[in-house]
Amino acid sequence: MIASLSGRVAHVGLDHLVVETGGVGLRVLVPAQLPAEVRTGQEVRLATSLVVREDSLTLYGFLTEDVREVFETVQGVSGVGPRLALALVSVFTPGRLAAAVAGEDVAALTKVPGIGKKGAQRLVLELAGKLPALPEEELAEGPEAGPAPAAPADGPAWAAQVTEALEGLGWSAAVAGRATDAVVARHADDTPAELPSLPELLREALREVAP
Repeated sequence: MIASLSGRVAHVGLDHLVVETGGVGLRVLVPAQLPAEVRTGQEVRLATSLVVREDSLTLYGFLTEDVREVFETVQGVSGVGPRLALALVSVFTPGRLAAAVAGEDVAALTKVPGIGKKGAQRLVLELAGKLPALPEEELAEGPEAGPAPAAPADGPAWAAQVTEALEGLGWSAAVAGRATDAVVARHADDTPAELPSLPELLREALREVAP
């Protein structure tokens, strides 16, 4: 098991990092919000989880051990694999997921792509008592998802990439499009110098679809 990885960020993608360590560049899949928090050339330490399949070895990385623990814990639920677990930790912080499970908030859980009502009920049942309690300060952080404002019909070049990334995480084309439109509208008057980076724009779009 590869428990952690330290090195220089050689590349920042929408859903992954390439981290150079010991002369080797390792591709690490990460939660959707993480690329907005690092920069190319930065030294990072990631808590990692290696998923072994017959035909692949896939390394997942997280900024904290708590997120990795949640990623691994939720895979103990029937029907939850690494892809769905990554979507869960992309949408929820550990504390917020614990709060949704403790509060039996099925509606919030079903906002994660790939989780229907029965899947959400199964998460509530099988994760009960297995996740950390919600810190009070975390409850006050982060905007709740709201309705997307109207957006211009023709979006900028980066909009297609954000939409594609959301669809890659499992949201439908319609949901991904509405979230992207909201971000496009928010930055309609930005100059190129004012426009956030692509990972930061994706993070904004995630806030539009996350509970």
